[in-house]
Amino acid sequence: MSNMKLKLHCSNVSKTFIQKGNQEVPVIRDITIDVYENEFLVILGPGQCGKSTLLKIFAGLEQPDTGTITLDGKPVEGPGPDRGIVFQSYMLFAWKNVRDNVELGLKLRGIPAEERRKIAQHYIDLVGLTGFEKHYPHQLSGGMKQRVGIARAYANTPNIMLLDEPFGQLDAQTRLFMQKETARIWEQEKRTVIFVTNNIDEALYLGDRIVLMEGKLPGTIKTEYVIELPRPREHTAMDFLQLRKEITDNTELVL
Repeated sequence: MSNMKLKLHCSNVSKTFIQKGNQEVPVIRDITIDVYENEFLVILGPGQCGKSTLLKIFAGLEQPDTGTITLDGKPVEGPGPDRGIVFQSYMLFAWKNVRDNVELGLKLRGIPAEERRKIAQHYIDLVGLTGFEKHYPHQLSGGMKQRVGIARAYANTPNIMLLDEPFGQLDAQTRLFMQKETARIWEQEKRTVIFVTNNIDEALYLGDRIVLMEGKLPGTIKTEYVIELPRPREHTAMDFLQLRKEITDNTELVL
């Protein structure tokens, strides 16, 4: 990675939450990660290991107790348009149609109507929702709703995309389809992506590099894997299966 431009630097980050009765719950401890420009980095770990908290710190939605985060050399001190976020829950406005949901960030930034319509249409087309511009969330499947969220995040032209288990609510077939769509979109719209998941197959299918977290609190980094499998990837390819076994043997995760 030495010849790649550093995008995000996370140095010795720790976070502890205070629960009722002033009980301290250490969530992550001494996390150090470098993320590079146009890299697809996957943070892999079981539930309750602190990976979503780490992503929220990258997003500026949580502040670390210790350590620093920089994006393009500048400290991350709060949310900003330079980071696009897609959560597991769809986070769409029920009273807005697809186009209006995708345009929302552009409208808040004061982009003129004609320009934001053009930008929104580009990303609606990119995620495969052409023809659904006037549909409302209740008229869409789970996978389609998540594609609206991805289009909305991309439309704001962030420097980095943060995806927090975005396919966790989908059935297995739709989840596989969305993995393929995510890989396709990333290939077309090269951008730095940090993707959180608890699914080994998903991590291997998408990632250039996998950061594996320990399966307990406080979350720490156990190891990293550089994934040099050719794209598009096949879940049944021998090298894919060998890597899956190696990661499975090293953790307590679902396939």
